Amino acid sequence: MATKGQSAGMADPALCCASVVETPLSHAEAIGLAHVLAALADPIRLQLFSLVAAQGEVCSCDLEAPLGRSQPTISHHTKLLAEAGLIVGEKRGRWVWWRIESDRLADVRRALGG
Repeated sequence: MATKGQSAGMADPALCCASVVETPLSHAEAIGLAHVLAALADPIRLQLFSLVAAQGEVCSCDLEAPLGRSQPTISHHTKLLAEAGLIVGEKRGRWVWWRIESDRLADVRRALGG
């Protein structure tokens, strides 16, 4: 039964959930996170990222076989992951060695509440 000042079917504001106005991400943070998540949304980039994460550090030359892609395609995908701040490359001779950018990954986890 509704109390005085409350219409039937309306919940008591004190018993309701937290305000949706109080978001944990600012607009700028949401834009940055969306860029990171978009980089990971591609199946090849997600697989590439998981390979680098599993190995700790991987040479670009070692990514062709497990991904079944040519070197130019791998370069394109590593570039996009690097632009999103997810991996970092170090050129050694002719090849680039990739590793996870752990600080950036920690930022993503925090932003997602994990």
